Amino acid sequence: MDKPQILIAAQDFIQQNFYGEETGHDFFHVERVVKTAIKIAKEEKVDLFLVELAAWLHDVGDYKLHDGNDKSEEMIAVFLSSLKIDSELISKINEIVSQVSFSKGNSTTSKEAQIVQDADRLDAMGAIGIARCFAYGGKKQREIWNPENPNMTSLQHFYDKLLKLKDLLNTTAAKKMAEDRHKFLEKFLNEFHKEWNAV
Repeated sequence: MDKPQILIAAQDFIQQNFYGEETGHDFFHVERVVKTAIKIAKEEKVDLFLVELAAWLHDVGDYKLHDGNDKSEEMIAVFLSSLKIDSELISKINEIVSQVSFSKGNSTTSKEAQIVQDADRLDAMGAIGIARCFAYGGKKQREIWNPENPNMTSLQHFYDKLLKLKDLLNTTAAKKMAEDRHKFLEKFLNEFHKEWNAV
């Protein structure tokens, strides 16, 4: 199986398994991450195939989608092995994927991992990032906001993660793309608190 066929198979696999997913980690999220990663990768000297394949698979087995149990390495290995891909490439993809997640806090060890990580973080910012934040919170039965008990609310996620992302990006291209998205997060929060405190 050649590289284009592998990428098509990965896309089909994600569409079959993530279409209609309700926490904001659906097929369209993954597709946006892929497109963003490719855009960033074209400005860097990297293995474009590795970037695209890892981007397609970056949420496979994610703990958020498996009751807190991370199954990424196992599920990615099973899928790629079914395509008769050699173990070296499987290891490279798993290494990249293991470094994407914000919550895992793993350092990136390659430019390819930095790019996929940046693309995923960009999708947690801006208008789409806001929509995904509240979709995830709703699915997890979290309150939108509760100033008396903020920690388990959707809005707290802005302070715990979303507002921090701009300063954690790796590539110049991603940092430029993040500027407007970060400003939109701040604008939304200002308006939210203004309306909340007006009643």
